[in-house]
Amino acid sequence: MAHDTLSDFVAATATKFGIPGVAVGVWVEGREVYACHGVTSVENPVPVDRDTLFALASVTKTYTASVLMCLVAQGRVDLHAPVRRYVPELALADERVAAEITVLQLLNHTSGLDWSVIVETGEGDDALAGYVARLADLKLITPPGTRASYSQAGYNLAGRIVEKVTGLTYERAVASLLAEPLGLSHSLFAPLDVMTRRFAVGHNRGEDGALSVARPWRPGGRGNNPGAGLASSVRDQLRWARFHLGDGRAEGGERVIPVELLRSMTEPTVELRGSSAGDALGIAWFLRGVDGVRTVGHAGSSDGQFAELLTVPGRDFAVVSLANLGPDGIPFNQAVLRWALEHYLGVVDRDPEPAPYDEARAAEVAGSYENDAMTLLVATDGAGMTLEVGIKPEIRAALETEAPPDYPPAAMGLLPGDGDEYIITEGGLTGQRGFFTRDATGGVVGVDLAGRLFTRVRAA
Repeated sequence: MAHDTLSDFVAATATKFGIPGVAVGVWVEGREVYACHGVTSVENPVPVDRDTLFALASVTKTYTASVLMCLVAQGRVDLHAPVRRYVPELALADERVAAEITVLQLLNHTSGLDWSVIVETGEGDDALAGYVARLADLKLITPPGTRASYSQAGYNLAGRIVEKVTGLTYERAVASLLAEPLGLSHSLFAPLDVMTRRFAVGHNRGEDGALSVARPWRPGGRGNNPGAGLASSVRDQLRWARFHLGDGRAEGGERVIPVELLRSMTEPTVELRGSSAGDALGIAWFLRGVDGVRTVGHAGSSDGQFAELLTVPGRDFAVVSLANLGPDGIPFNQAVLRWALEHYLGVVDRDPEPAPYDEARAAEVAGSYENDAMTLLVATDGAGMTLEVGIKPEIRAALETEAPPDYPPAAMGLLPGDGDEYIITEGGLTGQRGFFTRDATGGVVGVDLAGRLFTRVRAA
């Protein structure tokens, strides 16, 4: 039976990667199939089941975008309006940019805002307002509307729009407009609510191979909720996927989002280049062609917890994969998605093969790159290339809580073509793709990884 086969694959793959606990769900041919394996924590082991809560991290962005689409349907938000229509107090490093950025540009990552502001603003109802007040400290990396660069800050600002328009906290607005109508009873924001349920904790693997529990359980605080704050179960996430595959109604028939607005979220709004996440962005969703079929999905990475949600609208198919180990949760989830696509739909997803090593091309792109919070080092030893990613030391030192570990150097290769696209071929980021950017003279000035732009600060 397919269920037994899925269970066998999930158990074997989780064991291969040494992941404490995983939860997988598939919607196929009008039925739900689940496979759960392992435990919530190596320190306090409880079996993972289909109602166990995992930190969704950036999959939360699909909820933030969807609640805004509810407000669009009510005529209370215009996607093409400037953000300042709803958040008039918005202040950014550039006043002109602050006046120009639109709601849609927040939702498709074309606002020009850098990745995030690393700041703790507490757990009160004013946490999101406090976060937005700090956006004047954030670097602007491109003019609005010119290109996509993944921005947590943009989504947290979008969450503040929800608060200003509804008069509710962001979390209450998501609950009343989405979670409650859809019956998502295992989808929660507040840690004090999460801890009353069965929930998974993150884990990280040390240099000696030993696993340690990631603390705090969910970094970032309440001001980060619109971009990454939701905890949910595989059962709820499969219901969320089915809602987005459907006609915008709850199972009881209540209209939650008009179907035309729901479908518009999966239409391309900006193209992506050289990205393993997708070929284009819709409204929140990453859009990618795989073996001739169109997929729609989003991933999430927290401290030691990783989530993937992928749908195939043309086949009424969805797969959700949740894992609680860093960095191996990423390749585990990718393996599950690929297996499910191939075994249920006959759709094969393969990574492109890198070109043979070229010393001159490698030397041209080698160097140090950074964004507001992270560093990226591309190195070559004359025989191969590696990529290393880490949190800036000053950011790590300033954090009040423990930060996730850095990604050590991992093999990468340039792809055939113009030499600017690459793929990582080992480690926790295996299969991640990106590209190097150039200025008008042809010099390498930046690199994209996971949709985020890093600026070159030093050549090798």
